[in-house]
Amino acid sequence: MEFKFTPENLQKIELETKKYPVRRPAIMFALYLAQEQNGYISHEVINEIAGILELHPHDVLGVVTFYTMYHQKPIGKYHIQVCTNVSCMLRGGYEIWNQVKEKLGIDHMGVTADQKFSLEEVECMGSCGTAPMLAVNEDYFENLTKEKVEELINSLK
Repeated sequence: MEFKFTPENLQKIELETKKYPVRRPAIMFALYLAQEQNGYISHEVINEIAGILELHPHDVLGVVTFYTMYHQKPIGKYHIQVCTNVSCMLRGGYEIWNQVKEKLGIDHMGVTADQKFSLEEVECMGSCGTAPMLAVNEDYFENLTKEKVEELINSLK
């Protein structure tokens, strides 16, 4: 399926590229806009961004695969990322992970049948001092307990 940026998003990318002496630093910004517009980063999105920024598609793909915030397949309306790295693990991160998996009936990178939830286990989200934590889309929820997680998921249903 072909992907083209909206005229508004194209204009935003052009403004972003003017901040730098070369176009490459605008990759992350363009990916963010594309994911907002398309829902995920497809091969067509990668090729479109590479063309706009005058880069090889592998340059764009390298950024997509390095960062966990970019998704290469459709995700749910509520994308839940649960941290299970050391700080979160020591404070109950795996218990939270297992609770969310069981509650939603999906595993890592799974999407519920109604497309409402997707789930991802992540290594670190930079919130070690307030572990355990998870994110729903771009919102962080910290100092979690099983009760708080239950309440959060129920509020999204």
